[in-house]
Amino acid sequence: MLLRRKILLNAFKFLDLGVMVVAFSVATWVSFNQNGYTTSFAEFIDMRVKVQNFALFLGLMAAWHLTFVLLGLYSSRRLSSRWAEAADIVKATCFGTVLLLMDSALFQISLATPAFLAAFWLASTGLTIASRVMLRGLLNTVRLRGRNLRHMLIVGVNPRAIAFARKIDTRPELGYCLIGFVDTPRELPDDMTRKGHALVADFDGFPAFLRGHVVDEVVISLPMKSLYDQAARIVSICEEQGIIVRWYSYLFPLKLGRPHIEQFDGEPLITVSTGAVRGAATLVKRVLDVGVSLVLLVALAPLLAILMLAIKATSLGPVHFVQKRLGLNKRLFNLYKFRTMVADAEEKQAELEELNEVSGPVFKIKNDPRITLVGRFLRKTSLDELPQLFNVLKGDMSLVGPRPLPVRDYEGFGEDWHRRRFSVRPGITCLWQVNGRSDTSFDKWMELDMEYIDTWSLGLDLTILARTIPAVIRGSGAA
Repeated sequence: MLLRRKILLNAFKFLDLGVMVVAFSVATWVSFNQNGYTTSFAEFIDMRVKVQNFALFLGLMAAWHLTFVLLGLYSSRRLSSRWAEAADIVKATCFGTVLLLMDSALFQISLATPAFLAAFWLASTGLTIASRVMLRGLLNTVRLRGRNLRHMLIVGVNPRAIAFARKIDTRPELGYCLIGFVDTPRELPDDMTRKGHALVADFDGFPAFLRGHVVDEVVISLPMKSLYDQAARIVSICEEQGIIVRWYSYLFPLKLGRPHIEQFDGEPLITVSTGAVRGAATLVKRVLDVGVSLVLLVALAPLLAILMLAIKATSLGPVHFVQKRLGLNKRLFNLYKFRTMVADAEEKQAELEELNEVSGPVFKIKNDPRITLVGRFLRKTSLDELPQLFNVLKGDMSLVGPRPLPVRDYEGFGEDWHRRRFSVRPGITCLWQVNGRSDTSFDKWMELDMEYIDTWSLGLDLTILARTIPAVIRGSGAA
């Protein structure tokens, strides 16, 4: 879901640049005709442009984009009103038009007449606002149909918290699914219980509830004077696990989260998020995921067919092994692998628990007796992971990211900071894969995942992909 939002956000950026180009073209055409030139729009499009002017235009595009970024037009607008967004757009286009005026004076651009600047501002403002209104309408329609939803938990049962919940309930187009409330045991107002909302946990039970449920956002509405310690503890737990937190205008000491301010119904909300994958590079990451996966699946189709025949011919059971794994924010999905063990391997695992050779909650045995002859080869060469390319295409996984864990392993987690690995989409390979895999201790594995999250960049993904190939060839740490 986070990745989809990033792709949509980058689409906004490209759309805004396209609108600026159209507005510039319209203003130029208006200026030409205002000065007495009888030029049709088609003839205007065919005109040649000097290299110097083209360079200046590219500079204008960069300045235009930077202006929109600095004025917060690419931050989350799910909770802000359309009027607030329109006001910010007017500020951005005014500032951009002033920059254009300054450039025209500096570089002596005769084209930038008063008529040109007025037409440019009107066209850019009107078209940008219209495009955002249409996109909001599209998103509202999608959310009203139950898609693009975010699961929200409200901490606090007080008049302010109840008022916030009522606003959320009356705005289904925002795409929020209210899970319930967290507070000391007390009764909720009748209208809340009629809508199915409940007190799902007290303060002590909050960590356990968070571990066992899908939670995208937590909104804190507690009296700071009397419950600051409780609120700070909740923020720390959410920050540790990479879950977005919102609260009403109070400050907490943050170690990892990145706060930014949003507006909802005229009131400021401070949002804290720790997920690493953000910015324009996320679009490139997703394009890379889809492109590489498609190419590999097509190129390796004969090999996939041979492997399936080999598995089917040498052991009883299905060709593929499908297992529930935890993905982004602990969402369950079906992970696909080639079957490398006997068909009833999961039932036999309980008998082998005492032979586990890996520290922590994960289960690994180098000479696992359940592994088939073909399965041992598949594991040594990591060919059993190839079906996960379909998971990447579906969006459940990325090529690079923390490895998705089975529910059994997750239930054995003893430290909440380990759970921050679920704040990003899981991947086929990550730092753990290129640093020894099964030879790496569980704590070191988690540290490598945190290092990936905290230092993520597109360059890091490419480096890990490049290092994965020799690691697979060596078979280092494979089990």
